[in-house]
Amino acid sequence: MDVAALLERIKTRRDYAGQLEHVELLDEREGRFDAPSTPLPDAVQRVLAARGVDRLYVHQAQAYEAALARRDWVVTTGTASGKTLCYNLPILASVLASHPAVSDGAAPTDAEATALYLYPTKALAQDQLKGLLELISADAEVASAARPGVYDGDTPTSQRRRIRSEGNLVLTNPDMLHASILPYHPKWATFFAALRYIVVDEVHTYRGILGAHVSAVLRRLDRICRHYGGNPTYLATSATIGNPGELASRLTARDVEVIDDDGSPRGRKYFALWNPSPLGADSLARRSANDDAVMWLQEAVEADGQALAFTRTRQAAELIRRYTREALEAQHSPHASKVRAYRGGYLPNERRQIEQDLFAGSLRAVAATNALELGIDIGSLDVAVLVNYPGTIASCWQQAGRSGRRQDESLAVLLAGNDPVDQYLLRHPDYFFSQSPEHAVVDPDNPYVLAKHLKSAAFELPLTSDEFAVFGPLAAPIVDALCEQQQLANVHGAYYHPGGQNPAVGVSLRHMSDNTFSIVLVDRHAAADIPYQSAGTPRAAGRNAASNQAPGATPTPVDRRPPLTEHEVIANVDSISAP
Repeated sequence: MDVAALLERIKTRRDYAGQLEHVELLDEREGRFDAPSTPLPDAVQRVLAARGVDRLYVHQAQAYEAALARRDWVVTTGTASGKTLCYNLPILASVLASHPAVSDGAAPTDAEATALYLYPTKALAQDQLKGLLELISADAEVASAARPGVYDGDTPTSQRRRIRSEGNLVLTNPDMLHASILPYHPKWATFFAALRYIVVDEVHTYRGILGAHVSAVLRRLDRICRHYGGNPTYLATSATIGNPGELASRLTARDVEVIDDDGSPRGRKYFALWNPSPLGADSLARRSANDDAVMWLQEAVEADGQALAFTRTRQAAELIRRYTREALEAQHSPHASKVRAYRGGYLPNERRQIEQDLFAGSLRAVAATNALELGIDIGSLDVAVLVNYPGTIASCWQQAGRSGRRQDESLAVLLAGNDPVDQYLLRHPDYFFSQSPEHAVVDPDNPYVLAKHLKSAAFELPLTSDEFAVFGPLAAPIVDALCEQQQLANVHGAYYHPGGQNPAVGVSLRHMSDNTFSIVLVDRHAAADIPYQSAGTPRAAGRNAASNQAPGATPTPVDRRPPLTEHEVIANVDSISAP
């Protein structure tokens, strides 16, 4: 798509009144390559050749060497810079070297090496499994040595048994590791004993309360690995943030090497700052950024481009989708039906279908929440529209990076809201484009979080005072307090969990409250049941569930009855349609 022509087209619109306040041009960048001092195994080279890769970027070569040397690292490079290969290459090399059938006739190095991949969402794990299967299927030797599988809450029971007994590359999320893997570690004894690498993808998402929980889960994981004789190396990836090394170190309790010399190429990118028109000559209020997002999506589609708009709310995503379709229909565009929304609340198969259609190019525009901000592969987009400043410089660049994911020319547009921060950024573009990304903050010594995980650790294996240091300086007084409350029992210097029930069940990693409420949709005309659970208050959960119905519905929550454990939500919509 010709970005300059699109910008000129916008300026010639009848309703254009100088809203385009600044356009920053980010020059294209050539790729820089290097070869690791330890050559890749022949089978891995064949896998890369099948993908058209004959050289590694500088950061990929550095990551490969560091991983083989068993140094913990975090790679922080741009969007679409090949971070996935940074950890998959050493993992595949390790699996090949330890696999008896493909170790070139020599004795394997040790027991078959295993690797654990942690992703922040189930959707991202499924997307990465698809990419990993495509990668290993290119070579028979690699395919026979690598046996990947996703182990999460959606995995059927029969597949769980097979993955535990046969899988050597397990993809999961911290929540599943916390509640369903570590508490039942004897079933995973062989896997943990041979665990060579732990991948922590999108590590920048583990901040705040989630980061505190994940830090404790990783300490529990290290403890279980040591119990079985394992000594894994951490391989983390991160979007560009101010302190990737510090964050990864605080999460893993390790000294983590930072690899940030991005060798990937980048196409030319235009970054536009757009200020919606004032509502009146003397008014401080401005036109809604949602309305202008519709205009940008419409223009991008009519210019034969593919566009993605990021919104803050699910309702905004649905409204932008609806009005963009209507605008295209008014112009008799053949692409009107190729506009969708993407948000939490859709069923997994619906979201996967949208991702696939976006990747294939059969969708021309998508209005999404930040659920698409993470590294799910949706191909190369022409335009990324940021509807309001997302709150951090780091998120801003992460969303903007969704356009131009190959080496093509691309456009990112920030549509300012009416709040002071948005307006300040538009009036000071030099500040915006020169500002370093924020630091991600995590407190691994949060006592409220540690208390929950110390109980889980004692349930998994009896705790001893020698292990308190693993959980930080507050572990000892917290254990004493738990003993006083009879939540732990001191038996000859070892601390046990006195109950037979898994204490991790019901402990949410993503909320301070562990209360969950079932949501029941009351609608005689609903096409299907809509499962939903939310932590917090039932009333708030009900409001969320009312916007969590079928794709395309514009809901209005009308239930005002007192909160119930099983909370009912009555949908008031014009229609409910299934895609």
